[in-house]
Amino acid sequence: MRAHPTTSDLQAQDAAHHMHPFTDDAALAKKGARVITKGEGVWLTDSDGRQMLDGMSGLWCVNIGHGRAELAEVAAAQMRELAFSNTFFQTTHPPAIALAAKLADLAPCDLNHVFYSSSGSEANDTNIRLVRHYWASKGKPQKQVIISRKNAYHGSTIGGASLGGMAAMHAQGALPIPGIERIGQPHWYSEGGNMTPEEFGKARAQELEEAIHRIGADTVAAFIAEPIQGAGGVIIPPDSYWPEITTICKVHDLLLIVDEVITGFGRTGNWFGSQTFDLKPDIMTIAKGLSSGYMPIGGSMVSDEIADVVGQAGDFAHGYTYSGHPVAAAVALANLEILETEKLIGRVRDHIGPYLTRAWAGLEDHPLVGRAESCGLMAALALTPDKARRAAFAANEGVVGEICRDRAFANDLVMRHVGDRMIIAPPLTITEDEVDELIRRATRALDETHAIVQQAGLMAVA
Repeated sequence: MRAHPTTSDLQAQDAAHHMHPFTDDAALAKKGARVITKGEGVWLTDSDGRQMLDGMSGLWCVNIGHGRAELAEVAAAQMRELAFSNTFFQTTHPPAIALAAKLADLAPCDLNHVFYSSSGSEANDTNIRLVRHYWASKGKPQKQVIISRKNAYHGSTIGGASLGGMAAMHAQGALPIPGIERIGQPHWYSEGGNMTPEEFGKARAQELEEAIHRIGADTVAAFIAEPIQGAGGVIIPPDSYWPEITTICKVHDLLLIVDEVITGFGRTGNWFGSQTFDLKPDIMTIAKGLSSGYMPIGGSMVSDEIADVVGQAGDFAHGYTYSGHPVAAAVALANLEILETEKLIGRVRDHIGPYLTRAWAGLEDHPLVGRAESCGLMAALALTPDKARRAAFAANEGVVGEICRDRAFANDLVMRHVGDRMIIAPPLTITEDEVDELIRRATRALDETHAIVQQAGLMAVA
């Protein structure tokens, strides 16, 4: 390659050697990947010098924004001091200790213990083993089943993908593993029919009760769910949903695992989505915003009760080489300090979150948008050919959404599509002016999509 490779050089080498996640690599090779070379604040720059507004915080994770030199300095200092030491063999190190103490201070309820991983997927794999080991240690080894939801996302490892409810993932690799059951998602807009949101929320929560009776309460170990389904399309449950779920878990002695990989660390206007929805988790999955994506790190926050039972049961035969990696832990700790000192979480709750909500709601007037909804700094648009009926398109799900995603990219806005829902989750540092620019670019993408869809005859109702 040349000393200063061109975009086409980089694309060719990428196509020759790089297998991308969740990607048709053959199709991408023909098109050529967009090569990102720099990030600053909410902006990304590609190899051709074009700037994109990062409406997805990388992958829901760059909460404090791109290009924070402070975290690079912390990483370099920690590498010089102690680049790696494991936490096996009765050893530990200061960054892992300090971060664990800080997380215990921040987490809700009595989640005073953390089992480290390098990602949310790994943490949810940990949760499967942890839950089953906990019940076995309490003399109830038959409590093995974990109930999740359709269209949930809990990672892409074998365990994480099995916990999730995405059929396309289950179709590859003989998934799910045994012992995982699913109930419906609380997606009122597309599945609520003639019910009010309140009626629908309660009905979907009651599916948990029905599943417990069908499976047998003596075999059900836990229920896992995201406070807001992120990768499923930013699905915000009706207000009636979570109180009912919490009661059912308590009545039937189920552990509640709350997956906060996306909603944690300020995304909803509180430190955790559990606080936004008044949840009391027994286990809480964390990652992404824990380090703002600057280093791979995740974990399972665990209650005093579970930690005590597992701790008294001898060795827990589980762990990862990079559990509590010193550089990752040091960077995560510095990231949490920035979130605190810059008061970013209160800013999401009291200022920029409400500002985005007002601006985003205006997109509901667009002829292609059936519903605009948001919570904190995560938001979704439901695309529809018929607003009044909340109708789906006659075309295969995602056809219109992908057109809109491509038009957003063409307008230098990173806005993701999940089926025919458009979603965003910008960095917590986004300014009012940048929100206004995001809305302008989203509007242009919608206008261009609408024109394409009309011309192609895709406005037909399913």
